[in-house]
Amino acid sequence: MNPFKKKQPIADTDDVEAIAQKLLEEKEAEMRVRSYEGISGTVLTVLFLVWALFQLYANTIGVMGAMTLRAWHILFLLVFTFAIYPTFKGERKERKLPPIWDFALMGLTVFSFGYMIVNYSVIALRGGYLETFDYIVAAVAMVVVFEGARRACGSMAVLGLVFLAYNFLGPYIPGDLGHTGFTVKRVLSHMFWGSQGIFGVGIGVSATYIFLFIVFGAFLKYSGFSQFINDMALTLVGQSPGGPAKVAVLASALLGMINGSAIANVATTGTITIPLMKETGYKSEFAAAVEAVASTGGQFAPPIMGAVGFVMAEFLGVSYTEVLLAACVPAFLYYLTLIFAVHFEAKKLGLSGIAKENIPNVWKVMKSRGHLVIPLVVLIAMMFQGYTPLFAAVVAIFATVIASWLNKETRMYPATIVKATVEGARGVLSVGVSCVVIGVIIGTVSLTSLGLNFGYIVLSIVGEGQLLLGGVMVMVMSIILGMGVPGVAAYVIVAAVAVPVLVDVGASLMAAHMFCLIYACLSNITPPVAMSSYVASGIAKSNQTKTSLIAMKLGLTGFILPFFFLDNPILLLGQGVDIPLSTTVFAVITASLGVIALSAGLQGMLLKRCNLLERMGLLVVGILAVDPTFITDIIAIVLFVAIVCLQKFKRPTIAMA
Repeated sequence: MNPFKKKQPIADTDDVEAIAQKLLEEKEAEMRVRSYEGISGTVLTVLFLVWALFQLYANTIGVMGAMTLRAWHILFLLVFTFAIYPTFKGERKERKLPPIWDFALMGLTVFSFGYMIVNYSVIALRGGYLETFDYIVAAVAMVVVFEGARRACGSMAVLGLVFLAYNFLGPYIPGDLGHTGFTVKRVLSHMFWGSQGIFGVGIGVSATYIFLFIVFGAFLKYSGFSQFINDMALTLVGQSPGGPAKVAVLASALLGMINGSAIANVATTGTITIPLMKETGYKSEFAAAVEAVASTGGQFAPPIMGAVGFVMAEFLGVSYTEVLLAACVPAFLYYLTLIFAVHFEAKKLGLSGIAKENIPNVWKVMKSRGHLVIPLVVLIAMMFQGYTPLFAAVVAIFATVIASWLNKETRMYPATIVKATVEGARGVLSVGVSCVVIGVIIGTVSLTSLGLNFGYIVLSIVGEGQLLLGGVMVMVMSIILGMGVPGVAAYVIVAAVAVPVLVDVGASLMAAHMFCLIYACLSNITPPVAMSSYVASGIAKSNQTKTSLIAMKLGLTGFILPFFFLDNPILLLGQGVDIPLSTTVFAVITASLGVIALSAGLQGMLLKRCNLLERMGLLVVGILAVDPTFITDIIAIVLFVAIVCLQKFKRPTIAMA
């Protein structure tokens, strides 16, 4: 079949829906979680509901110490992890009861963390002095934590063990990264009984922001919000060239910012969007890459940013709205690049959009499901009014249920509410356990002064004030540390080690944190551990390596943009620097032109197919225009106009719309 042959609009989506449903069933069958029948399943559901109610209580009207809440949270996390995740891959998934050894692990979890809950205040009152039995409890807790991590998030367990071993192997490491080493008692005391180990900031975020916002995302899903987003995306861009790919970009961006997991977003929305893109005429690798890139960007896209924005606000000691505003332009430019990339690819292949008869009527969509945006409006409005994100999230969850009753088709009945609550709580497990292991990593960094030593090494290599070279080193480190790790977890790990380095070479705190966040997220599409790309490739049945490389090309703006806002706050909307509004607007407009030029140069298509010289010129335009400097912007505009005129007057024009 000629790949450049013009495709006809899809006349009937029944086949596509059947394919998507089949793929969804296959993905569910491949999930490595247990399912329980009869009374065990009922008991597990009740326990998930109890956990969710406990978290809502503790984060609203409950009065509870931070360490106590975090201990209870880890206790629930690990008990459910041993119940849900099998011991090994080949284990039978359909069960009536967990294996006996998992009951033993649950018992050890309750024993160790229950002991901590009961005795933490007692130990604090005696000045932090630990007895032999306290060290034994800490050792048991560390064992169950790493066994839970091995099951729920294998790569994090390995990374955590590497950092844990570093505490003991310091004397054998030459150079500035070596240290005198620590005893087993010192490490156990720091990791379990201190506030910078497994009960540190990582699990603190999981017990508050992550839990509530993942549950909120589940409620939105069961209210029909996901379908509303898909339908609205279809009405907006479905008929344009490459419509299904643009629908995938918009839908995955909106849903990805809520669920906070690029991998989970690919596994859910990808089962619908990838078959649609393939049916329209996109190649399998390209379709998978579009979904992977779109889902990845949701983790740093306002207004929710997959809950990671709240973590950043805590680190910076600023309001969430300040973080939200800083992320607006980078997220906008990232998705603008992707939208135009799929548009230019569609024009190059001669693809059409979806047939008009298969596009939902916008008024009918708004009438039947438009009320489902109320929870998001409530959430954003409350945060801008000064309410805490936690309180706003709880109110938004209740607002979702209330809003769903405004139309009979979307009503959430008690059974639906139970399903949403259980799915949300289950969705916390892998991310939550990752956050526990993050405590080991951050605890190691604080105990061994690894962050300071690493910063010293970087400064000795690149020198003070060498922001570009320092940024390159941090970029590589951020991508490596973020590989195979959930977005929030990846950011916390990278921020603990890399932010001080960037600050030392001249970056502002906000720019340093945003830099680390974006690159930690982009590890999802960066080989060799491009998890989002691999999941999308599995759905599309495409080549994994090709999919990952195309994803990197489509997400190019994400890879280059952070270097431009490291030393220039304009693209982060100033961030406290007094910059005239006209200057900011001009910089954003020219940066938008730049990412469009980048998309055109990479896809080899503008008004028509580009020759090599035109492609190189467009790439130069992209780099110059993204740089928020007036002179480079003017040069970029002139060069872009010249390329457009060259194409317009030398060859027949292909319409852009």
